[in-house]
Amino acid sequence: MTPRDASDDSRWSDLDRPPLNGAALRRALVRDGGLWSGIEVVQLTGSTNHDLVALADSGKAAEGAVLVAEEQTAGRGRLDRQWTAPARSGLFFSVLLRPTEVPVARWGWLPLLTGVAVATGLSRVAGVDTALKWPNDLLVTVAGEERKAGGILAERAGNDGVVVGVGINVTLRADELPVPQAGSLALAGAVSTDRDPLLRGVLRSLEDWYGRWRAAGGDPMTSRLQEAYVAGCATLGRTVRAQLPGDRSVVGEAVAVDGDGRLVIATEEGVQEPVGAGDIVHLRPA
Repeated sequence: MTPRDASDDSRWSDLDRPPLNGAALRRALVRDGGLWSGIEVVQLTGSTNHDLVALADSGKAAEGAVLVAEEQTAGRGRLDRQWTAPARSGLFFSVLLRPTEVPVARWGWLPLLTGVAVATGLSRVAGVDTALKWPNDLLVTVAGEERKAGGILAERAGNDGVVVGVGINVTLRADELPVPQAGSLALAGAVSTDRDPLLRGVLRSLEDWYGRWRAAGGDPMTSRLQEAYVAGCATLGRTVRAQLPGDRSVVGEAVAVDGDGRLVIATEEGVQEPVGAGDIVHLRPA
């Protein structure tokens, strides 16, 4: 789907959900020597990840390009799950990163890095306690229950790029939740649901963490990324079930996140199995 420019606001009349200000975001975030090279806000598109990957593959996007949509009709989460939300009810954006000085073997840390950056930025601006479910769901607490309020999806773009997409439910109301297990910053008691400062805070946090990680050659220990992820990970210490490729599953305690960003599960048989890809179900609280 071709993106539509965000200047046409006629389709929306919810005064509690004002449009993002693309010009103000560019003035605040795009600067000489900074990571962000351009920020485009479009009103409607299928998927910001799909669009930005296509731009990168065609050579029309530089590192640090940010594409934000007020509404997505074909947003995707992990495992090709659909991600839908009302217009202007959240932050739906993708960024293009080209960490060419980092060994490709360490690029798997990028979605986890984004999770740390998003959680850090939202905690500062929205005042909401957030946690990360491995590999990268953003969790908030609503009425004493753990709910998913966001997710991250990373995709390769060409030979030297990665597009990382982020979706965050901001003002989603209870009657708008796609599933009972979903949540939003508003339902979690956020002190602010103004999407402009929220997006600025998240992108500044992402620029900071990406800069540290890249300066360390992608080393998760030297950059303190591994330490930060472990500290914010709600999966560790829980009994979990990992649904793995090939219809295989592993049940055990999530005991660590290793140097490759994999979740290490200790099974009842005494085996510690690192999981690099799969769907994780929290079976009981820590």
